[in-house]
Amino acid sequence: MMKYLVALFILIVAVSCVTQKKYDDLLSEKIQLESDLANCKDSLESATATSARLDSNIEKLKADTAVLGQKIRTTESSLFDLKKEHEQLETYYNNLLNNSGKLTRDLAQQQEHLLALKENLEQTKRLNESLSADLSEREKKVKELETILENKDRAVQELKKKITNALLSFKENDLTVEVKNGKVYVSLAEQLLFKSGSTVVDSKGVTALQQLAKALKDQKDIHVMVEGHTDNVPISRTSQYMKDNWDLSVLRATSIIRILTESGVEPNQITAAGRGEFSPVEVNETAEGRQKNRRTEIVITPDLDELFEILESN
Repeated sequence: MMKYLVALFILIVAVSCVTQKKYDDLLSEKIQLESDLANCKDSLESATATSARLDSNIEKLKADTAVLGQKIRTTESSLFDLKKEHEQLETYYNNLLNNSGKLTRDLAQQQEHLLALKENLEQTKRLNESLSADLSEREKKVKELETILENKDRAVQELKKKITNALLSFKENDLTVEVKNGKVYVSLAEQLLFKSGSTVVDSKGVTALQQLAKALKDQKDIHVMVEGHTDNVPISRTSQYMKDNWDLSVLRATSIIRILTESGVEPNQITAAGRGEFSPVEVNETAEGRQKNRRTEIVITPDLDELFEILESN
């Protein structure tokens, strides 16, 4: 009987050692994961938000990651407490081995308790491993999002450069090219494209639009929105098809998209819109302000379907 108890004690000590090694490995992995998570968060915060929906979903992923990190810390604390209690019971068990046979019943009860604690310890470890795996998967998705965002931003900057180079021959006062919110905005002044109140594009404007189409026609992962804008001065001549500035802005936008599509831009990539006088960039109280408001903005947006697929898969 005494040999059996000694053998059992050696077995328990061996199991305890293996448990400590796994715990140390798991703790090291958790520290690495937290470090990787911190790096992901810093990198993610530097990415340009592409849309309100994207911002919201990325923030949700970060919040979920933080919750998982908290759960891991909680389970580690529980793991530490269980190990401490296990060591105390093991010490008590060793003391019982040195006592007389009258303590056999108490020893059996403590063994049962010890086995229950070991099972609880194993369950906690399995939960911790599951949470760590979930955290790793979420971090992988965050990295995928960051990579796609970086690639989109790089593509947008390259497209801006390409468009700027294509339109270098035109005056700076006639057009501007800039990047805002992950999109390329090409703003064309009225004097470059139209005579006052007209929807027919001037020859100089046609040339500019043809140059722009050359820069866009090979871009298959973009969407082009052509927005017409006016000042708040009512049009001098109305007709059945053009009653106000809103109609004028829409008709100008459609005139422009016809030139772009005839020059190679795919029709399914382009949309015409009219904003009339309702989206000014300057007040309409001065001639200079009204002149700046009479413009056409061509908004080029990268295709974000890949980003949304990753978000929806989560």
